[in-house]
Amino acid sequence: MRYVKEESEVTQARKAGVLMHISSLPGEYGIGDMGKRARQFADFAKEAGFAFWQILPLVQTGLGDSPYQSVYSASGNPLLIDLENLVGRGLLKKSEIAECKVVNEGKVAYEQLRTKKMSLLRKAYSRFDKEQAEFKAFCTSEWMEYGIFMAIRERSGGKPFLQWEKGLRFHEEDAVRTFYEQNAEEVLFWLFIQYIFFQQWRALKSYINELGIKVIGDIPLYVAYDSVDVWANEHLFKLDKCGRLKKVAGVPPDYFSQTGQLWGNPVYDWKVHEESGYSWWIERMRRAFELYDVVRIDHFRGFDRYYEIDAKAETAIGGKWKKGPGAKLFEEAKARLGRLPVIAEDLGLLDEGVYRLMRKTGYPGMKVIQFAFDGNESNPYLPANIEKNSICYTGTHDNDTLIGFLENLAEWERESVLCTLKPLFAEQSIRVQMKDDRSIAKGIMDLVLSCKAQVCIIPVQDLLLLGSEARMNVPGVASGNWVFRLKRGMPVSLAQKIRKKLQKYCRI
Repeated sequence: MRYVKEESEVTQARKAGVLMHISSLPGEYGIGDMGKRARQFADFAKEAGFAFWQILPLVQTGLGDSPYQSVYSASGNPLLIDLENLVGRGLLKKSEIAECKVVNEGKVAYEQLRTKKMSLLRKAYSRFDKEQAEFKAFCTSEWMEYGIFMAIRERSGGKPFLQWEKGLRFHEEDAVRTFYEQNAEEVLFWLFIQYIFFQQWRALKSYINELGIKVIGDIPLYVAYDSVDVWANEHLFKLDKCGRLKKVAGVPPDYFSQTGQLWGNPVYDWKVHEESGYSWWIERMRRAFELYDVVRIDHFRGFDRYYEIDAKAETAIGGKWKKGPGAKLFEEAKARLGRLPVIAEDLGLLDEGVYRLMRKTGYPGMKVIQFAFDGNESNPYLPANIEKNSICYTGTHDNDTLIGFLENLAEWERESVLCTLKPLFAEQSIRVQMKDDRSIAKGIMDLVLSCKAQVCIIPVQDLLLLGSEARMNVPGVASGNWVFRLKRGMPVSLAQKIRKKLQKYCRI
């Protein structure tokens, strides 16, 4: 069968967007939330002429506060809930939410927040009418799984599910039912949190969409081991009879790490998924498209071949490549859900199999200009080699900022980068002071905006010309990530400058 690459719904028009997670918004309460500051940022994006606002997974974060490690892949992060909205609903008082006020020093105050905000949410739940028809309708069996999982974990002092008593550990129906009957209030508290989260998110997304801006969301390829996803569906993963990990996910040595990345997530048993018609994955995609207008699928190459590492290994060096589901999963998803506006995160080590999968699906891939400077004229990230059906970035959440990238280059690397950039700037008539990193970074953003990719996305840190202190994530580093925050709102003058740039490069 010959596949003709369709034009993606994402890249039908020449547009631009901004990348910033909700947690990075400014505000008084220790972390960005779905309240007024989010709407103000959406207003800024509208004024600037952006057509897309890209965020990271909205999920309840787990290990290391990473949105790529969650207790449940369909959950919302309670820390992103707007407390002022709960005051407006009569569930909290202004004097009570003042307890969560933290001086904004440009970092998320996770440690101060976790206890205080969850305590306030419990107080709000105590005043909430659980008999509301809408809330009762929300409490489906799917969400009950999450509520029971969180309640068991809370009652067990935070122990992972492998250490729970046998009946609960193995998700036995009678044991789970008995636990719920004895702990219904705790279960319903966790459902209340998700109910409030998704009410607020849908209201925020509606506001964003009314401004003519689409939200790009994110599906991580893998789920966390100690999660509802695994506890309720152990047969879908490569585990032993006791539920212990046999194999884990990661990537081999690459640009980001000399020893590769040992993510530790359980890998899928793709044969079992295929036998079910990929129903679990298709349901996951369906939920994602209820939340977002466009979905970026993280680590897309893992659907062609994925890197599998022994669970006892200390690094990712000794892993092996295994065959993934390929196009079959996406063909089934298209048959059931229709044509989907997907962005394929196709970064990292690629081969013909990945390129073939990209052609079959027609999904646009990602081009990151920071990867363009290896001296190879056929480098796919060079502006001249970027395809129209692509999403071009100055960097992603895993990259340093442009300023940080330039400042941290070794002298020989800097010379090579500047030698590559000079003719590129000249071709586009971009005037740059080559000894000034701010000027060079602005020039690189111009290169991205001028390239053939129908859509380009610029992280907010680059728009503000921030350094490495504003980096969102360093892959392979377990702590200190995901903390970046804006100290204040975005200046109107910057929106006007961006609009002129987007007009110049025909992206409005």
